Amino acid sequence: MATTTVELIFIPLPVIGHMKSTIEIAKLLKNRDQRLSITVLIMQPPSGLRTGSAIATYIESLADKSTQRMRYITLPQPETLPTRDPKAPMTFVNDYINTHCKHVTNVVTEIISQSGSDKLSGFVVDMLCPGMIDVANGFNVPTYVFVTSSAAYLGFELYIQTLCDDQNQDVVELTNSDGVVKVPGFVNPVPTKVFPSGYDTKEGVDYVLLISRKLREAKAIMVNTFLEFETHAIESLTSDKSVPGVYPVGPVLNPVGGDNENSDSDVIKWLDSQPRSSVVFFCFGSLGCFNEVQVKEIAYALERSGHRFLWSLRQPPSPEQASRHSGDYEDPGVVLPEGFLDRIGESGKGKVIGWAPQMAVLAHSAVGGFVSHCGWNSVLESMWFGVPMAAWPIYAEQQMNAFEMVVELGLGVEIKLDYKKDMYNPKNDIVTTEEIESGIRRLMDDDEMREKMKDMGNMSRLTVRKGGSSYASVGLLIQDFIGNA
Repeated sequence: MATTTVELIFIPLPVIGHMKSTIEIAKLLKNRDQRLSITVLIMQPPSGLRTGSAIATYIESLADKSTQRMRYITLPQPETLPTRDPKAPMTFVNDYINTHCKHVTNVVTEIISQSGSDKLSGFVVDMLCPGMIDVANGFNVPTYVFVTSSAAYLGFELYIQTLCDDQNQDVVELTNSDGVVKVPGFVNPVPTKVFPSGYDTKEGVDYVLLISRKLREAKAIMVNTFLEFETHAIESLTSDKSVPGVYPVGPVLNPVGGDNENSDSDVIKWLDSQPRSSVVFFCFGSLGCFNEVQVKEIAYALERSGHRFLWSLRQPPSPEQASRHSGDYEDPGVVLPEGFLDRIGESGKGKVIGWAPQMAVLAHSAVGGFVSHCGWNSVLESMWFGVPMAAWPIYAEQQMNAFEMVVELGLGVEIKLDYKKDMYNPKNDIVTTEEIESGIRRLMDDDEMREKMKDMGNMSRLTVRKGGSSYASVGLLIQDFIGNA
């Protein structure tokens, strides 16, 4: 039996979507090669996001899951926290991550004292933890960056840096214009209206430039995608000599049944009673909540479409809550049209729930379409199960994911590609009943798109098996890790 030869330090971002996929790729690497030993350093979320949140619950679940070659160490909370400015949220995120650098240095120093410096092969850090690259440099080991977004978005971010640094382009002015831009990682010109949230402010652009410049210092970049899915974007990255080596290692998914995914048996029982591919699933992620006016527009559209539906309806946080995460309504009827719940109950064609076991729902044969915020994990999960998407992005880079799925790849339909929700301002544009109903009908009636998505889903399963492109990419990555020691 092979003995452990190298130690890797993983540092995920303390955000649920980032942390889960980072830990899943760590597990995959550990299981693939017995010579790898992995230590995951867990940063706790800021105090306002801890109690009762999904990320806090997930971190607690890791406490007793350490094994011989995979251990989890929770870092101490920093003594002094950075100032939170609602107008500069990403500056706070970056400063908060950097307050942990001292603790990371202390833990890694202790690991080296126990196993020897020759065992430490490198750091694997989240794309939003650029300051940890400097910590790795202090130990004279390389950094590998794990990108939890698409290869297309990675290319876009690096291209924005090129525009600023090499062409002196004013990105804020560009973002606020009404035009299109030819971006190397996209086949089609990209409308500025789908540029991600934050690119329209100097603070946001400065943060993107910080991330992009540090990315170029990494030895390699791991991306949660696969070659057959994002062929053009990956080839664009690999042909650019200024970009570190790119390893497509996905799709990396949280397994069905993990983290209480199947806990809501009532939902699954209801789906069991529905015809195959007949249900449209509405779900918008951990921050996916709308005001009462928008909720009613969705309800009217669902009734008018005539399609069966499962709707994960979430309650916005109150202004007093430090957390921006949504919760469940005690009585969803308070925001729904009068008599809505009674009517769908009598017809049996619809069901309104709170939190949804998303992977278990998408895996169910009754689900024929997914109305989604297009977070990258949701895109990969939808594709894995061959469920076509209707794109209703909300924040971060979701507008670009939506553009890629609808325009670049033809694997989804548009509800509103340029929709953006300001997390700190409840006044947002309203997507109308007519727009939502049209999107539902196009989603559920397009059999050709459904077959195309199923084909891509089959490809996503093949790529991670022996002989697949991502399987081979992970093998090359492991060789690189071993070679560092």
